[in-house]
Amino acid sequence: MKTFQMTAVLVVAAAALAGGGYYFGRSTSSTLASPAAVASTPGGRNVLYWQDPMTPGPRFDKPGKSPFMDMPLVPVYADSAPDTGGVKVSSQVQQNLGIRLASARRVESSASFDAVGSVQFDERLNVAVQTRVQGYVEHLAVRATMERVHKGEALATIFAPDWLGPLNELISLKRAGVGPDLIAAARERTRAMSIPPDLVRRAEESGTADARYVLTAPISGVIAELGVREGVSVAPGTTLFRIAGLEKVWAVADVPEVQATRLTRGQKVRATLQADETQRFDGALQEILPQVSANTRTMQARFEVDNKNGKLVPGMLLRIEVAGPKSARLVVPSEAVIRTGKRAVVIVRGDSGAFEPRDVSLGMDLGDDLEVVQGLSEGEQVVASGQFLIDSEARLRSVLGSMGSPASSPPNAASSASAATAVIHEAQGTVESVEPDSITISHGPIATLKWPAMTMGFSKPTATAFADIKPGDTVHFQFKEGGASGYVLVAVHKLTDGAMK
Repeated sequence: MKTFQMTAVLVVAAAALAGGGYYFGRSTSSTLASPAAVASTPGGRNVLYWQDPMTPGPRFDKPGKSPFMDMPLVPVYADSAPDTGGVKVSSQVQQNLGIRLASARRVESSASFDAVGSVQFDERLNVAVQTRVQGYVEHLAVRATMERVHKGEALATIFAPDWLGPLNELISLKRAGVGPDLIAAARERTRAMSIPPDLVRRAEESGTADARYVLTAPISGVIAELGVREGVSVAPGTTLFRIAGLEKVWAVADVPEVQATRLTRGQKVRATLQADETQRFDGALQEILPQVSANTRTMQARFEVDNKNGKLVPGMLLRIEVAGPKSARLVVPSEAVIRTGKRAVVIVRGDSGAFEPRDVSLGMDLGDDLEVVQGLSEGEQVVASGQFLIDSEARLRSVLGSMGSPASSPPNAASSASAATAVIHEAQGTVESVEPDSITISHGPIATLKWPAMTMGFSKPTATAFADIKPGDTVHFQFKEGGASGYVLVAVHKLTDGAMK
């Protein structure tokens, strides 16, 4: 029984909130009292119009008895009238529906995202080591690719027979004591044949020509390419070694097209080694490669990462944290936004407490929050949870449309009353208890609702209604949907010997 009542309360409360949107939207164009007919109470409060609290749609310009049920019309005052464009929901109904409010606020955020990049050599640091003379590789100090070398380290020993002639000529001229012009011409010939100055100086000092010289590494790095083997002959222009520098490396990552457009060259990043999160490296965006993958809609971004300690080698994976420039954004919780096709709608709570829908334009998705570009102001309150209880999504669209676009007013109060009148159900039963806001009745089956016999509580329209009804009375009663319990009493009559009293 309690489960049935609780289910009925939630269903009817949701329908009441949805229906309230319809009637408040329609009521904005109903016939109001003219300025001459607005009355004042002894306390000085202005009465805008009178209405039946159980059928609030129709408005009347003077007090009297309700045409819908046996109760007086109640005044609606100017200082408490609901907003014409919203729906007022009592605090009790808000609590029952689990409605939670949140404020539109400004936050400092950046368009940040993470990407996974693969380490590659920085091709700008590659250096080719070549020979400029015909010769032979007598000794090879580095015998495999990817070996690490340091600047000035020996790579290979080259024997160049063609250098013997110019060196011996220089030695002979010095021994013969010729003039300085001839000696200078001989030295110039050694330079033209690319003989290293150290080799020329040793030949002059020792008096013996030596055509063997050692190739050394011009930079520190790894041997990316090995073009010779020991004992082979080499020709001028042959690339013997290619050394890749490791002071800086590239991290190449696939970035979604929508995010790549927000990147700027030189933007700072933080890289973390995928295999060891304790190792972090500083870097910067070097370039966005001008090509989009048709399959993944991504672009390749090339990040330059510092690698002074040499821990990064090609093939390693880095998680790159890209942080965009920070800016202040107006945001609301993501759950507060209702997406209805092309529209994005939030339910805003006005200063008077009424709820109204409002179209907004959305910006960036910030995870739990959404940026609102247009439609809200900072500090305004929106419904953050509870919207799903306002019927199904299709009915929600209908209610929002009715709230936002009030229909034309009915031709007269009678037709409005006819549209607003709810279905009246009736039954007989025994009063179990009487409370200030409800009456509990054990009744028989109700055919119009297909209910079996049961005991349940019905809301009273007012606290003073049905004052003569007491526990134990046998009654004939009428009720309709509404009230805090889900159904509200319209009329209750005592039965005496089977007849109404």
